[in-house]
Amino acid sequence: MRAERITPSGSRGGPAAGRARRAKRLNPRFTRRGHPGLRPTIVFAIAATLTVAYVAFAVWASGAWRGELEDVLGPVMAWVIPLLLAYIPSVAIGFLMFTLLITRYREPELAPPSGVGPSSCWPPVTIMIAALNEETAIVPALHRIAELRYEGSIEVVLADNGSTDRTAELAADAAHRLGLDYRRVVEVRPGKHQALNAALTGVTTPLVVSVDADTLLQRAALTRLISRIADTPQGQHVSACAGALVPANARTNLLTRMQQWDYRLGINGVKREQATYNTALVAQGAFSAYWTADLRAAGGWPDAIGEDIVLTWELLASCGVVQYEPVAVAFTAVPERLRHLFHQRSRWARGMLEGLRKHPPYTQPRYLAKFVAGVDYLVPLIDFGLVFFWLPGVILFIFGYPLIFGWWSMLLLPITLLVFGVLRRWQERHVFRELGISLEPDKRGFLCYLFLFKLVSSSASLHGYCRYVLGSRRRWA
Repeated sequence: MRAERITPSGSRGGPAAGRARRAKRLNPRFTRRGHPGLRPTIVFAIAATLTVAYVAFAVWASGAWRGELEDVLGPVMAWVIPLLLAYIPSVAIGFLMFTLLITRYREPELAPPSGVGPSSCWPPVTIMIAALNEETAIVPALHRIAELRYEGSIEVVLADNGSTDRTAELAADAAHRLGLDYRRVVEVRPGKHQALNAALTGVTTPLVVSVDADTLLQRAALTRLISRIADTPQGQHVSACAGALVPANARTNLLTRMQQWDYRLGINGVKREQATYNTALVAQGAFSAYWTADLRAAGGWPDAIGEDIVLTWELLASCGVVQYEPVAVAFTAVPERLRHLFHQRSRWARGMLEGLRKHPPYTQPRYLAKFVAGVDYLVPLIDFGLVFFWLPGVILFIFGYPLIFGWWSMLLLPITLLVFGVLRRWQERHVFRELGISLEPDKRGFLCYLFLFKLVSSSASLHGYCRYVLGSRRRWA
């Protein structure tokens, strides 16, 4: 491992940045007064009760469907098919919907948190960029970092995992031109976690923000992210906070258009639900903030295909709660080819199983964390049902046999559309309008996402589950 540094001749961020730069000792105890609101335990009790009632109604209403299935397929499949296609998805979607309907977004206080140094001082931050042959992406990423409206000091570290192209040369030149406090750490051992951990050893700031090389930060994103991680919901320490990702190349083709809706409605919705209970399950490496002391206490990024998932669960188990800030927006490149998307979602699925194995939900210290993490056990069942029952059912329906895919199996459609409508309206009003982001309407992409995308992602997930169970060689790229 070797390191090199570029120090800017001028200062960034004004007097507050100068004070922050002098705060060299690590201290994770920046605090902000929590705001009163409905406690997560109360939200959980209400949402869980309504979900149980909804699932009970689904079981009652689908009695005739089960009867038809029993006549043709027998009593066992008469319960297995509705369980996988209706009842288990009803648990996941119902709990998501009721949680989001009950809770209201609480905007973080956009003022410097109290802690080290003067009260008017924002904490210094190290932005860590993991890179392997990213010569086409690294310069735009550094430009966006230079344009951030953050009043504290920022150090940029390129965690170079042995790039053989012009990544290092272009990054150094851009950092010098932009006046960034920049250094490069080289780690030739393969694996993103190796590069990140090598860079972590030299961090002197209390906060670390991880950013992928192909991710572009919105100007206010860092301020909002740091405000959220410095918050203390119900008096609890926030050890990490995930930012919100939006596809930067959403209009490239139909595949990226569907992914835009998946990020906006699927991933964003689930993370908002999890954050309601202070248990965001993935502080993704593409854009998340961590307390440096907590990162080191957790042993840094683990040797795992889903290193950010396993790290998040370790932080939940040992260091504090994990939050999500939906208005801290970053634009990330999403796969433009089906092969790349399939590999990405397969890797995510395998990473989830690694997290479940290394940190089983029942070992989490908080009861709400046990439940929220335990929901992940249902995800493989939903994926299995979609691929092996829903798809054949649709094919049979097209040929005039509506036994599996009939109106009984459409019980989830109204509630799914309601959830998506609530998520879309909230995001457009509180995120995009607030940040001045304009997105073009995309009805075709939404319809394809609604009826096609989940089948593709579930197939990829099943591939990842199989590779994990069989112990196949791990591939990061």
